[in-house]
Amino acid sequence: MIRETLEKLSKEAAEQINEALAKENALEMLERIRVLYFGRKGKITELLKDVGKLSQAERPEAGSLVNQVKKSIEASLESAIQGAKKRKRESRLKSERLDVTLPGKSPKIGSLHPLTQIERDISAIFARFGFSVVRGPEVETDWYNFESLNIPKDHPSRDMQDTIYISNDLLLRTHTSPVQIRVMQQVKPPLRILCPGAVYRHDFDASHSPMFHQIEGLLVDEEVTFGDLKGVLGFFAREFFHESKVRFRPSFFPFTEPSAEMDIQCFICHGKGCVVCKQSGWMEILGCGMVDPSVFKHVGYDAERYQGFAFGIGIERPAMLKLGIPDIRLFFDNDVRFLRQFQ
Repeated sequence: MIRETLEKLSKEAAEQINEALAKENALEMLERIRVLYFGRKGKITELLKDVGKLSQAERPEAGSLVNQVKKSIEASLESAIQGAKKRKRESRLKSERLDVTLPGKSPKIGSLHPLTQIERDISAIFARFGFSVVRGPEVETDWYNFESLNIPKDHPSRDMQDTIYISNDLLLRTHTSPVQIRVMQQVKPPLRILCPGAVYRHDFDASHSPMFHQIEGLLVDEEVTFGDLKGVLGFFAREFFHESKVRFRPSFFPFTEPSAEMDIQCFICHGKGCVVCKQSGWMEILGCGMVDPSVFKHVGYDAERYQGFAFGIGIERPAMLKLGIPDIRLFFDNDVRFLRQFQ
């Protein structure tokens, strides 16, 4: 009787295992078969309990038969489970397979901001004359920003419409000239320095920004002339703008005397007149001049022995001209589409 029951169970288990292997959820169905036969109330488990109820003479043979069927079903079940796991793994690997021959995605690489690139280009040109770069604080005192530079109390640049004040004595620097004063207080002539950095003023439109960038240069030595100034700045114009024609127009700055503004011939129309140069044929680039002796007195330089020249270049304007950018605000919008053009 028990032999027939075991044969029937063995046949049913084999059929159920084969059916489970044909399904997508084979592992789940095989687990259910395992519980069906070997769980606490499983069919094989119940048979083993029944063996204990047999007579002492029948018990050994019946127990041996049940164990044989039990091991056979367990072996078939384990083999089926391993096979189902292998097929599932192969299927997953096939679905996740990568074709290494396909072109990969290019990594997004950052780059220097166009203003930083222009600043470095300008600095590299003046470095050939021995100028070194120095930097200073953007929050300045009234003395460093104005008084030490021979700017009197009633000068228009002190007006609240131009200067951004933090307190009566503190302000956001309106130029990088205070850095020159700080350096001259610590270093004796001769010296050649460039002072790049951000400056701040009350202004905002397509060609002006409340924050913009400057590079100011200072050279102090014995027997320095305005001719030296013209030679250095003329070389800069040729190297940076690839334009050899420059002109100097008389101007006024409180900290230089004489003072001038330097123009270059428009490299768009080559002096014929266009929209960029406002039909004049010339474009204003920078302000410059010989350092006023009163500035030297503030830093303890001997104005009878030493002379110097200074110049200031707004970085945004040369960048706009060289790169063909129509609106200064594009520099500060952080539009990736714009910035990506200058990688």
